[in-house]
Amino acid sequence: MGMIKEFKEFAFKGNVIDLAVGVIIGAAFGAIISSAVDDVITPLILTPVMEASGVANLEQLAWNGVKYGNFISAIIKFILIAIVLFFLIKGANKLNKKEEAAPAGPSNEEVLLTEIRDILKNK
Repeated sequence: MGMIKEFKEFAFKGNVIDLAVGVIIGAAFGAIISSAVDDVITPLILTPVMEASGVANLEQLAWNGVKYGNFISAIIKFILIAIVLFFLIKGANKLNKKEEAAPAGPSNEEVLLTEIRDILKNK
């Protein structure tokens, strides 16, 4: 029973649940980026290259058996995901940025010791 309790504590910690949610959202985001690249960006940007090569879609773009069309698509996807994540993390860091604490004034003990020092100096 001890191992089941340990597993339950591990599985339901906030970090594990946050990780699971992050993976699910990441997969959905990856699908959105894939669609954006495959259905919007690729036809707009690479249409002249594909027409010159006589290819209907990017997956067919190849040279001596090397499918560089898929590679170009993967690079575009990576760049888009990296840019979006950069801006998300940058925004999250701004929200989580803690204001630097102003230096605290002297404590009551320091004030009293300063007064005692000044009184002793004047004598």
